[in-house]
Amino acid sequence: MLRLLILILLLANGGYYAWSQGHLREWGFAPVQEGEPQRMGQQLRPDTLQILRARPTNPAPPVPVSEATPPAGTAAECLQAGVLDERQAEAVRTAAAALPQGSWVLESTPTPARWMVYMGRFEDQETLDKKRAELRARKVDFDRPGGTLEIGLSLGRFTTEDAAKRELASLGEKGVRTARVIPERTETPGFTLRLPAVTDALRSQLDTLRSALAGKALRSCS
Repeated sequence: MLRLLILILLLANGGYYAWSQGHLREWGFAPVQEGEPQRMGQQLRPDTLQILRARPTNPAPPVPVSEATPPAGTAAECLQAGVLDERQAEAVRTAAAALPQGSWVLESTPTPARWMVYMGRFEDQETLDKKRAELRARKVDFDRPGGTLEIGLSLGRFTTEDAAKRELASLGEKGVRTARVIPERTETPGFTLRLPAVTDALRSQLDTLRSALAGKALRSCS
């Protein structure tokens, strides 16, 4: 019985192999072929196929040249003038009152105090020339002090009194004995006029403002 079962399995396997390989085709037993001729025969109207390019979703419309480039003359420019003293600032306030609100501002920009290491005043030009020769021999730089401090010598100008005193001490080590620290000027209030966005329309209104500036030119903001 077992031998008969094995024989049946062998015959079944052999028959399947012969069928799958097409050896039984001439007796009408063979698997259906799916080669290229059969596939071509199954196509539906292949001559009507068209290849289409993909289109972007919601394409952006072209931007007109007039919108892409701002028209000439519409760009705003920042202008400023200063430093103005209190009298000039008051005149500017009066003239600027006619301009559009928010188009200008006066910013506080005080002139800082300054100190000088000073020698003088000397009795005459001969004494001044002698002091200059002494300072050159000690390799000490000097300059004219200007204003009411003539006839004398400036050995340096400083924004703080402490810095001037430190320089005086350093000069003492070089043999300079008669110099001293003096205030060259005190801090004074000052103002800068600033117009942050000047268009052509606003520019045409600045004539009265220029006269109030008393020679202070309107320049581009730095």
